[in-house]
Amino acid sequence: MKYLIAVVGPTAVGKTALCLHLAQQLDTEIISADSRQVFREMHIGTAKPTQEELALVTHHFIDSHSIHEPFNAGDYEREALEKIERLFISRDKLIITGGSGLYLKAITEGMADIPEVDEEIRMQLNQRLAEVGLEALTEELKMLDPEYYDEVDLKNPQRVTRALEVCIGTGKKYSELRSQKPRRRDFKTIKIGLNRPRKELYERINARMDVMIEQGLFDEARKLYQYRNHYALQTVGYKEIFDYMEGKYDREEAVRLLKRNTRRYAKRQLTWFGKDEEIKWFHPDDYDDVFSYIKSVTND
Repeated sequence: MKYLIAVVGPTAVGKTALCLHLAQQLDTEIISADSRQVFREMHIGTAKPTQEELALVTHHFIDSHSIHEPFNAGDYEREALEKIERLFISRDKLIITGGSGLYLKAITEGMADIPEVDEEIRMQLNQRLAEVGLEALTEELKMLDPEYYDEVDLKNPQRVTRALEVCIGTGKKYSELRSQKPRRRDFKTIKIGLNRPRKELYERINARMDVMIEQGLFDEARKLYQYRNHYALQTVGYKEIFDYMEGKYDREEAVRLLKRNTRRYAKRQLTWFGKDEEIKWFHPDDYDDVFSYIKSVTND
């Protein structure tokens, strides 16, 4: 039996440190399931592992693609499964980790077979997004598909417009088309969830944002400003700085929003993962308990 150990949890909880320790103990490699760390142009704002950490354990899907190339969850499912299959030839256990719930679901359950819709609908929605803003589109999604509205990241324009184009183009709810039986995989997934007390987690988020700013997050965002409409950059950590650059508020307010919106993002991540009853939860410092749990499941 081959085992895929999925380590999930909110941003800044401590997934990287635990996975590095785990990978070294299991003599295995790490698959990243992060929708932004995959892009090589984005560094500081995506909180990628450091070069020193990457040198300790082989990682996959970090800096593997460019924002100039189309890449979505369906592409990730196909490419990551191919990589996993090759790695399982020589290994019995692999680690997959990240905070992108959709990417992890793509690997463990598969993406839904949703019909393609008229390109004209997509173009019209993108035009409306530019003209009236994301909030207006989220309100329309709330009317057309309240179930998906309750679970989607409402700050992610790609997810919102994708759902809307399917609702409009098919006349069906996106949530209904997505609800299919999980695809069979040739490996067993062990789901490990990491969490901390809310106060502890939020303090870590604030501290890490301070470090990112010291490392040059604002300068990185300036270099990426010309690509600001790319979906990967319409997310927490960059959008706040783009708005600051456009004079919508001062730097102090930008920093406040960076921290606040990251905390809100962490809360949404916990809501997503909290719905998965297969996840066994641990504090990130309880490494021995995590390792013992994996051994008990794999009967090592």
